[in-house]
Amino acid sequence: MIPAAFEYEKVTTVDEAIAALSNDDTKILAGGHSLIPAMKLRLSRPAKLVDIGGIAALKDLKEEDGEIVIGAAATHADIMYHNLIRTHLPFFTEGASMIGDVQVRNHGTIGGSLAHADPAADWPALVLAADATIEVRGSDGSRRIKATDFFTGLFTTRLGPNEIITAVRIPKPADGAKSTYQKFPQPASRFALVGCAVIRFADGSTNIAFTGVAENAFRDSGAEQALAGKPVNEEHITAAVNAALQNVDVLGDHYASIPYRTHLAKVFLRKALWAVK
Repeated sequence: MIPAAFEYEKVTTVDEAIAALSNDDTKILAGGHSLIPAMKLRLSRPAKLVDIGGIAALKDLKEEDGEIVIGAAATHADIMYHNLIRTHLPFFTEGASMIGDVQVRNHGTIGGSLAHADPAADWPALVLAADATIEVRGSDGSRRIKATDFFTGLFTTRLGPNEIITAVRIPKPADGAKSTYQKFPQPASRFALVGCAVIRFADGSTNIAFTGVAENAFRDSGAEQALAGKPVNEEHITAAVNAALQNVDVLGDHYASIPYRTHLAKVFLRKALWAVK
């Protein structure tokens, strides 16, 4: 499988990348693990690729003003092995470790995954559960989009046509928070048939997000409300599981029927809640 002909430009600054995007039919190349396979299948035929892998500023991972800031070009492996993430966002470490294989983790990026918005990708659920903000930049300047507003449908987001993701900003959880990511992977691709990200805060609130279940990752407010301010025990876990997936159009496909995927989502929510007890 060979992609259609395209031009290639490697840039070293965000400004250069944004300027290059002003040309018609141009795509950003980060890790390439979503875009290149689509190009090989001729499902995507950009006239030009702009490689942002050389922009050092997009690979930063730091703590800043009470937030953990992850550069958009940070790879899954960068995140997985970083002490700041292991200490404050252990479910990011878990999630990154479950993505693909070693090669994918060493090249794929968090920004690329979020921009692609595959309904079975891991990062969308994780950033939703973490109350993250997606920082983007375009020709009109920078803006920040709450993760809860970012994903709009199947492979669609609020990212503008001439914008790139520059960072993911996560409020540093207060002491006492517990988190987990539970996933049932498709055996070949390692994408999530169902993934469930949960963080339980010391104040008794709980954030719950799913991927692989619907056309885009989402927070489950019904399950969250069933647990709000209550201890995590069998009674309240069961209540949260029963409240989950209300008014959600669960996907059915050749990997999992609607009833099976619904069952999996509830099983993995239960596992996740026991993990943060």
